[in-house]
Amino acid sequence: MHFLFRTLLQLVLGPRRRRVGVWDVTRTPFHVLPTDLDVNRHMNNGVYFSVLDLARIDFLQRCGLWRDLQRRGWYPVVAAETITFRRSLTLWQRFEVETRLTGYGQRSVYIEQRMVVDGEVWASAHIRGRFLRKSGGVVPMEDLVAVTGPAPDDGRMPEWLGRWGDDTALPSTKAPAPSDW
Repeated sequence: MHFLFRTLLQLVLGPRRRRVGVWDVTRTPFHVLPTDLDVNRHMNNGVYFSVLDLARIDFLQRCGLWRDLQRRGWYPVVAAETITFRRSLTLWQRFEVETRLTGYGQRSVYIEQRMVVDGEVWASAHIRGRFLRKSGGVVPMEDLVAVTGPAPDDGRMPEWLGRWGDDTALPSTKAPAPSDW
């Protein structure tokens, strides 16, 4: 239930925050709520991904893509995500999620997100996403690039990230489940 509240709050507050460019970094403030905790009294690893979702909404709103995507009938989906933890977030702790568009692959968009406390990175995540059409089908990358512009050639998209995206992709056709389980 608290994520419904956080989502509604984000939808209201996001458009009021400072606008940024598509290739800029957004910083979205959060704090750890009691409902975010696991049995060890730190933020549950699954909650991190939910918070990252909210920060991506903030990013899309602030760079102007949210409304543009809605007008076109496009919506983002996560195809793969990975996170690395350095320190645990605890009750009432304030932190920011830094979000930036990293670059493009042949079929995917890559995003980097970091949980930051007092200027120190406590967790880092990478997301491979795609955009789908509400009418059905995948938005071709060339259509997305036409909206966002080409990726900057500033080294923000490490080579390993594209390999990770390729290595974690599931087949696009129906495949039988492996029998070696």
